Amino acid sequence: MAKAGKDAAVKDEKRALWYLRKIPLLEGVPAERLTELAHEVEIREIPRRQVIYLPGDPGDRVFFINGGRVKCSKVTRDGKELTLAYRGAGQMFGELCVIDATPRNEMAEAMKNAIITEVPRDLFKELLLSDNKLCFAFACIIGERRRTIETKLEHLVFRDVQAKLAALLLELANEYGVEHEDGTQIGLKITHQEMANLIGSTRETISLTLAQFKKKGLLDLNGRSVVLKNQEALGAMT
Repeated sequence: MAKAGKDAAVKDEKRALWYLRKIPLLEGVPAERLTELAHEVEIREIPRRQVIYLPGDPGDRVFFINGGRVKCSKVTRDGKELTLAYRGAGQMFGELCVIDATPRNEMAEAMKNAIITEVPRDLFKELLLSDNKLCFAFACIIGERRRTIETKLEHLVFRDVQAKLAALLLELANEYGVEHEDGTQIGLKITHQEMANLIGSTRETISLTLAQFKKKGLLDLNGRSVVLKNQEALGAMT
């Protein structure tokens, strides 16, 4: 039994090491450090719609996505939701705990079945402090995410719904767009409610605005699939 348990541990560490090597942020970390890290991390498979953490939960680990998609959002006591970001394979989330170790102030939820690598906060902080290049790369990600949040805040305050939705569609097309005979198809299934949560609107308003865009020939709708037919006109609205 002892040997079986040891074999299982070795197998888990090999799996963890394989996933760690797939994380872009860690690609410059020496092999021996990754091997050490593999002993301490945890690999979890998260079913779709399962909450990973809630506001108030301890900020004691950093998460890396090896597969699937995770939504980070703010939720009010009366159930209103503002989506902060979607994170996909290769990206991290819950990273601010490295800076201040305070409890979570947002919610993270798996939007698709996900595989995540959990790295203890103190261990990840130690790794950052020992590797200047890694620390700078981490700081660049934090800076880029702050810029994104500031832009989102600007849009929420100063733009109307049509401009905010047009900007969101163009952003999704830039990140998930695939060629289509009529234009660019957003290769991401996203509901009207999810769009509303991303720009601080309501599902009804999003549905109405999308219908107006379709009537103007700016896009086409097919269930949860969106094809942008005139990105130039959408861009002029933002």
